[in-house]
Amino acid sequence: MVSFEMSDRKKIGLGLTGFGVFFSILGIIFFFDKGLLAMGNILFISGVALTIGLKSTMQFFMKRQNFKGTISFFVGFFFVVIGWPILGMIFEAYGFIVLFSGFWPTLSVFIQRIPILGWLFRQPFIRSWLDRNQGKRVPV
Repeated sequence: MVSFEMSDRKKIGLGLTGFGVFFSILGIIFFFDKGLLAMGNILFISGVALTIGLKSTMQFFMKRQNFKGTISFFVGFFFVVIGWPILGMIFEAYGFIVLFSGFWPTLSVFIQRIPILGWLFRQPFIRSWLDRNQGKRVPV
């Protein structure tokens, strides 16, 4: 089992990221409320920056292979802020999928260790699908 050191900065970053996801989901539930969506985006980005560090965050968003996702995500954020939340969320969703498509295999391994979700993810159909798609990036 791998041991991870959690500094206070990383704990706050994970909390901000979680609140960002929560406010984004709440904004979608409340019929694309632009205030909740904008707050969710700000909290998510600041949480990621605190969790992995400002330099690593900038390097991640500025990688050449992540340019399409970065531009799409921030264009979506801009549309949410100016008052077009549905169009903004479409752009953000595309950007999020492109940016974080490399993390899905890691996320699936983590989910398999969670008691109830782990049982679901270890089922033969889902397991074969994960094995077939492991390591593939979303074509753009």
